[in-house]
Amino acid sequence: MSSTTLFDSEGHRNVLLEDYSEGEAVQANQHVIIDGKQAMVLDPGGPRVFNRVMSDVLAAVGGGGDISHVFFSHQDPDIVAAANGWLLATDARAYVSQLWQRFVPHVVPHLRDEKAMMERLVAIPDEGTILSLGSRELMFVPAHFLHSSGNFHVYDPFSKILYTGDLGASLGQDYTEVPDFDAHVKYMEGFHRRYMPTRAALQAWARLARQLDVEIIAPQHGALFRGKEMVGRFIEWCESLTCGMDVMPEYQLPQRR
Repeated sequence: MSSTTLFDSEGHRNVLLEDYSEGEAVQANQHVIIDGKQAMVLDPGGPRVFNRVMSDVLAAVGGGGDISHVFFSHQDPDIVAAANGWLLATDARAYVSQLWQRFVPHVVPHLRDEKAMMERLVAIPDEGTILSLGSRELMFVPAHFLHSSGNFHVYDPFSKILYTGDLGASLGQDYTEVPDFDAHVKYMEGFHRRYMPTRAALQAWARLARQLDVEIIAPQHGALFRGKEMVGRFIEWCESLTCGMDVMPEYQLPQRR
């Protein structure tokens, strides 16, 4: 595991856990936001990495700290498949889009008290919400259809980090921070053209993102974007990208090979 502190000031820390990939599984980052003695884990991954992620999150939180919140940006298996472990091993409340709240119980079979489980599995309304973590506030901001119909990003106003889930994902590069945006595009382009549904959704997100004061964009896969210039380049790239149904050829019936 590689642990990188992205921000550390006044008892508030943002930690990136980035190296849990193995075999054919897609690389995925786990992020932890800590304020005082409370911590939130973002998109914690599936069962094959659960023990290692839990151990490293506890190390990041430190003695006396508490994993009080877990965030699921959407319903993909690399996001929610270990929900059972997180809800069993901690007292955390888990936050997920209202669209997926009643789907997540399919992967939490060992929590027999369904009512108690649903009270801990908190539905985020479509418009998003504000969450208290320690003495700070975090924002769950809408990012619907990017790439899930119920999808959220997390904005941390204190560290000025925007956690973007699959938006900004890159595959195959060997660095943690993007050093050259133009050279980095080739690691993002194929993923975004196929997984993002339409340019209109990206443009809606770009309008929202420009309202935030962002120093770092941190995706769930691949390298992060640091600095106002790099953040601006990424937003502009998203805004101009044609993808999904904009470029999908007409559906055809399959042919025998």
